[in-house]
Amino acid sequence: MSNVRDKMGKVGLFLAGSAFHIAVIVFALVLLFWLGKTAYGFGYNVFNEQPMSPGQGKEITVVIQDGSSVLKIGKTLESKGLISDAYVFWVQERISNYHGKLRPGTYKLSTAYTPTRIMGIMAGDKEQEGTGS
Repeated sequence: MSNVRDKMGKVGLFLAGSAFHIAVIVFALVLLFWLGKTAYGFGYNVFNEQPMSPGQGKEITVVIQDGSSVLKIGKTLESKGLISDAYVFWVQERISNYHGKLRPGTYKLSTAYTPTRIMGIMAGDKEQEGTGS
């Protein structure tokens, strides 16, 4: 009788261990899939710049304080409805021609502007402002 119990205990332990391993593998695969999907979506948003509202848009005045970080500028723009994600804006600024060139000041921006155009205006690029040089 005890021999049967020992065998049943070993089988139960084996099944429990196998179920745990399978659960860990499934969890790892779901996590990997979720991370890949999130990274793809973030990258897509970085390189697929879209204005918040195509067409005429809405003009909004934004004040950028001296010493504001790019992330803080992004959060201000996001709160005003000019961009969709401050972290995406931060990455876009890092890889743009305007990296390190954004200046403090008061700006009239439109929800019809792309993030690159907003950066250009804040960097003093006359072409982005629409006035030509």
